[in-house]
Formats: sequence, structure tokens, C-alpha cells
Amino acid sequence: MKSLSCIAVLFLLALTLPLAIASDPSPLQDFCVGVNSPASGVFVNGKFCKDPRIVNADDFFSSVLNRPGNVNYAPNGQNPPHTHPRATEILVVQQGTLLVGFVSSNQDGNRLFAKTLNVGDVFVFPEGLIHFQFNLGRTPAVAIAALSSQNAGVITIANTVFGSNPAIDPNVLARAFQMDANVIRDLQNRF
Repeated sequence: MKSLSCIAVLFLLALTLPLAIASDPSPLQDFCVGVNSPASGVFVNGKFCKDPRIVNADDFFSSVLNRPGNVNYAPNGQNPPHTHPRATEILVVQQGTLLVGFVSSNQDGNRLFAKTLNVGDVFVFPEGLIHFQFNLGRTPAVAIAALSSQNAGVITIANTVFGSNPAIDPNVLARAFQMDANVIRDLQNRF
């Protein structure tokens, strides 16, 4: 009877273990050069990719960082609070000054981890946590971000909460945010 119980426990562990481990699946190809039209690509690992037989070195090259371009963050510009449900993000400041931060989960007390970054500084935003970037300076700021997933996803908090379609009942949000329902309706109308 005791051995039967051990077998049952092992069987249950074997069933639950794969459900407890989650990560991006390994790519099914060495690389995927994105294409603008599904008609001109091959469908691999959930993405439309350029046919690998016609990929060349120029597909992996860019000189865009050698010259001034569009500014990531204008003075007082921001990347509003958002989350990447499937990726950690790393951000490197190339120009200017950014206030960056993320908020831990409810379980960890919703703690704010924030830092002012200058040129050359690096900050990591853990996977799935709400984070932001804000240009504190009077001059433009430029940063480069990289994500740890080929399909990181992005959820912009205000757009999601106040701009859902159909709209979330204003009374639900009023109670959640401890605000008047008319204020919530006004916010929903802005999105």
C-alpha cells in the first residue's frame, strides 16, 4: 500500500511539473528576418519570416545609430506604465536623462524601484512587472531597449484599463480606484 501511495505521488508530480515550468519555446530556425507581407514569407514558429535561402548580411545590419534620428523621448516625454508579460527588458541610455522604474507585485508589497539614468547607465525591468520611462531633462533623450522574448507582448496600463472595447463598467473602475464614476467616464472618453 505504501509503494502504491509513492507511485501515486510521483505520478501526480509528473503531471504537474510540466505545467509549472514556462518559457519561450526554442526557435525552430536559426533566425527569422521579418517580412512586411505574409505572401512574401514563410510561416515558422508563429512568425512570418523571409525565406532563409535569400537572407543576406544586410538583413542583420543597420547604420541608423551612426546618425541623429527620431528622438525616443522629447523633453517631458514618456513611455507610460506598461508591462511585457513574456519578457524581461534591458534599457541603455544613449543620450539625456531618464527617470525609470518598475513596481513589484502585490505579493511583494507593490514596491517602486526607480532610478535616474544618465548616458551609459543600464536598467533591467523584470518580466511581467509594470514599468515606465520618463525624460526628466530639458533636452531629448535616446535609449535602446532589448527584450528577452521573440514575442514579448506589451500591455499599456492606461490604454487597457480605460480604453478597453467594450468599456469596463465605470462603477467597477470607480470602486477599484476609489474615484467618482464621472471621473472614470471622463478618463474612458479620453481613450
